[in-house]
Amino acid sequence: MTLRWIDDHCHLDRSDDGSPSVDELLVAARAVGVERCITVGCDLVTSLEGIEVARSHEGVWATVGVHPHEAAGGLDGIEELLAAPEVVAVGECGFDLHYEHSPRDSQAEVFAAQIALAKAHDLALVVHTRSAWAETFAMFDEVGMPERTVIHCFTGGPEEARRCLDLGAFLSFSGIITFKGAPEVREAAARCPLDRVLVETDAPWLAPVPHRGRPNEPAFVPLVAETLADAMGAQLGALAEATWANAARVYRLPI
Repeated sequence: MTLRWIDDHCHLDRSDDGSPSVDELLVAARAVGVERCITVGCDLVTSLEGIEVARSHEGVWATVGVHPHEAAGGLDGIEELLAAPEVVAVGECGFDLHYEHSPRDSQAEVFAAQIALAKAHDLALVVHTRSAWAETFAMFDEVGMPERTVIHCFTGGPEEARRCLDLGAFLSFSGIITFKGAPEVREAAARCPLDRVLVETDAPWLAPVPHRGRPNEPAFVPLVAETLADAMGAQLGALAEATWANAARVYRLPI
């Protein structure tokens, strides 16, 4: 029996020359049991595109937000999109101090504003944090964490996992968990209970082993899940059931 999965974080707005269409990606995903996808906005343009993708494809929902890379551009036009019925979360938003494409003060201001939007509109929050755990935790200490918060593409270790879980967050694991050089992510997964775990691809980036070096796609969710289940000491079927139910709870999707 094919297990039922949801890719809780991917980017279906891309239109690069030669890349598969959204229809092709979703057909391939459904063939391996990935029945639902959350397509994630990174700025106004990709947020609008994500809403259109969700509107025209069954089993797809969208988030609306500004990635830390784009924080210098502000939030103009974002709040107006939050009322769309296809929108289930604010983000991805947060800190990225690895590249720091936007100044830190801009990242902090835009992150705090999106936390406020998630609370005001009773939406989930999707968080991006890279090389910025201290800043991320400080932000949550200062302004609080929305009740339904997802730490997307979790790349911390056991201590960061414990702190996120203590705050009430969900941990979403990507293909990074399959990388040989990421033992701390697998150690973190071992600390994550089934009722707080999600699985994602972050497609088209971060393709899991054995597809590293090629574009990622939602159809690779089961590959991520196999390593995640092993790290958690869980049966694959139990992980499928848990991640499906957790995503439905976080994003308020139909059961």
